[in-house]
Amino acid sequence: MSTITRATTPGVEQLDAFVADYILAGATEAARKCRRLGVIGFRRAFGDLDGWNHAPGAARRQVRTEVASFAAHAAVATGLQVDPAFVVTSCCRWGSYVRQAYPAQHALFMSQAADLGFCTKEIGRMWTHLSRIAVIAGTSPAALTPEQYTAARTTFFEHTVARHGGNVPHRSLSTPLFGLDAVMFHRGQAPAPDKRRRWLHTRAAQIDWKHISAGTPVLASTMRRYLDQCALSLRPSSVALFDTTLRQFAGYLLTHHPGVTAAAHVDREHIEGYKTWLAQRPGYRGKPGLSKPTLGMRMGHLRSFFTRIIEWDYDDAPARVPVYATDRPRLDRPLPKFLDDAQAAAFMNAARDLPDPLDRLIVQVLARTGMRRGELLGLTIDAVVQIGTGYWLRTPVGKLHTDRYIPLHPHVKDLIDDWLAHRASWQSSDLLLLDRGRPIPATRVDKAVHKTAAAAGLGHVHPHQLRHTLATQAINRGMSLEAIAALLGHHDLSMTMVYARIGDRTVADQYFKVTQKIESLYAATQPASTPVTLPAEAAGPAMRAVHAEASKRLLGNGYCARPIELDCRYETICESCTMFFTTIEHRPTIQAQRDDATAKGQTRRAEVYDALLQRLEDTPA
Repeated sequence: MSTITRATTPGVEQLDAFVADYILAGATEAARKCRRLGVIGFRRAFGDLDGWNHAPGAARRQVRTEVASFAAHAAVATGLQVDPAFVVTSCCRWGSYVRQAYPAQHALFMSQAADLGFCTKEIGRMWTHLSRIAVIAGTSPAALTPEQYTAARTTFFEHTVARHGGNVPHRSLSTPLFGLDAVMFHRGQAPAPDKRRRWLHTRAAQIDWKHISAGTPVLASTMRRYLDQCALSLRPSSVALFDTTLRQFAGYLLTHHPGVTAAAHVDREHIEGYKTWLAQRPGYRGKPGLSKPTLGMRMGHLRSFFTRIIEWDYDDAPARVPVYATDRPRLDRPLPKFLDDAQAAAFMNAARDLPDPLDRLIVQVLARTGMRRGELLGLTIDAVVQIGTGYWLRTPVGKLHTDRYIPLHPHVKDLIDDWLAHRASWQSSDLLLLDRGRPIPATRVDKAVHKTAAAAGLGHVHPHQLRHTLATQAINRGMSLEAIAALLGHHDLSMTMVYARIGDRTVADQYFKVTQKIESLYAATQPASTPVTLPAEAAGPAMRAVHAEASKRLLGNGYCARPIELDCRYETICESCTMFFTTIEHRPTIQAQRDDATAKGQTRRAEVYDALLQRLEDTPA
């Protein structure tokens, strides 16, 4: 357990000075008499604060109420570091004693916690715990440093857990401490708070490095060295995933193959056993079996681990990589799921009626910008930028290590302005989305979307579906793939082309427009031998554009992104070649090509065809 360095016990003179003030603070003569008796009883039983603080806890708890009250008041007023076990187990009202000693600090804390959105009942519990932490540290709440707060809080938490037999009382302890961490961070007296209560428990399948080092020190050393190197070039979130996989694999080896004490001892048998064990673990929300993406991720992490330690010439490395590429399951690649127009309209109508302003902001930003969930969580308070007369939203560096500007819908701009207007200006974090002073987790975004979908009468809707919906709506209404790629932050058009496959409205409209004309021809009475010829306008302008794009812009191994109005020096590359040969029989075709180039203003292309025509005139054979 953590310990707190004990300060010097207050002297007799300091205690005597406090006694006079303590007795005079009684509201009535009866109260002052009771306090005087408490002082007398305290001196008779303990002598001074040093004797009281070092007396057995049972002896301190058995004294009369007025004696215990004086001792607690004196400890708070003199800044005495009280034994953590006594602070946790005693019935002293530490929150009341600290409030009476520091009324201004209490008022400021109440005001700041309320600014962050906590209710009065929650703030009262947080103040009680903060008072106990301050008493353990031997100082006032306002004088706590981040180091003192962390040490005293850990000590208080551990003693409380021990008092309850190792079980954490969630409602009375974890919830107030969870909120207190956020308030103290913004006050500059605590480190940045975690998004979740990770200090409450550890998953049984993920043992810590302390146990791994005790059982397999060589393997632990190799894995930790590998993770340290990964931390220099990868994101913390990626390193955290690698860390989980390696701890999980090491825990499996400790349990099922205790003889494997180094990475060099791992062979194919151990990988196959781990893969089978992993596949049998419960999956998402208790479903039987892990999903293919999760299983593939774990095996991919292990393959990277063994490949790299071999390439990096680690002493503790196997002769060959025991994890094969085929160990990763082949994943399905279904089309992105999106909301059709009717569903999207119902969803957005439900979003406008959400009672929680944070839910409204989350859903509207996702739906109207097509941002990824991680990008939304990383938005800062200065993300809105005015360029010219319009407003743009600057996304943080996200999944593809790039940032971008997104045109901001006026309604979303109003929501962000309103959110910032109600934000406490003294907070230390510059993140836009904070819930009671704490960065919101990804699950908070999921819940907002699920809540909106339920209100709209839809089924399960994931935040990323809103991104797919925006892209599908855009391509169905004529937005170019280049513009969609810029909006979504894609590296290349290959990522955006998937939305061309699901842009079904444009295809369907053109299909039914053409099939109506075709059906009318089928209905006409004609001899079976007579060929059916459709007029040129039957294709429609959109389908003619598709045909032109497919025939001119589609290459053998990709696509040409050149705008149609621009010339291309390679368009007549064959005709410009010295090995090119033509005869008079091709003159009509060359003449038509020359006329087409002239009509389009492609002078370079026209000159090539002019030269070919002149060559035919000079040498018709």
